[in-house]
Formats: sequence, structure tokens, C-alpha cells
Amino acid sequence: MKFSTQIKPISYLKSHAADIVKDLTQSREPMLITQNGEARLVVVDVRSYEEHQETLALLKILALGKREIEEGKFRSADDVLAEMDRQDLE
Repeated sequence: MKFSTQIKPISYLKSHAADIVKDLTQSREPMLITQNGEARLVVVDVRSYEEHQETLALLKILALGKREIEEGKFRSADDVLAEMDRQDLE
């Protein structure tokens, strides 16, 4: 993850919390917080966090689908549609 301008020490987080909330909400850019010169924390706005979680969930679903295909656990679309047509006729 790249952080071009949003790198701040933990002391900045402690003394500027309200400003950080405002800035992150507007910019939607993450902020990297350092402690003793080392990266320790990433702060993001709630909307960005939720979007990130949704993206991860979709990626997990795709990975599961890929694994099932590799294991042969699938049916062709033609088979599924034919079964649906049969069920509609019943």
C-alpha cells in the first residue's frame, strides 16, 4: 500500500483527532500512523473501510467459485436452464 502524503506520528493522531476525522472523511485517503518511526496503524474513514470489506467478500466468493470449478463441482448453464424449464412445467 502506498502512502504519499498521509504519514503522521502517533502524537499527531493524539492531538489532532477531530481534524483527522474531517480530513479523512473528505479525502477518503488512508493515513499511516507511525510510532518510534515505524508504521503501526492505518486510519481510514468508515465508507472506505466498508467498501474494502465488500470487495474482500466478493473476492472470497470468486475464489470459492474458482476452487469449486477446479474440483469439478459445477454444472453447465444448459443443464441448469433445462432443469429450470422442467420445474416450470410441473
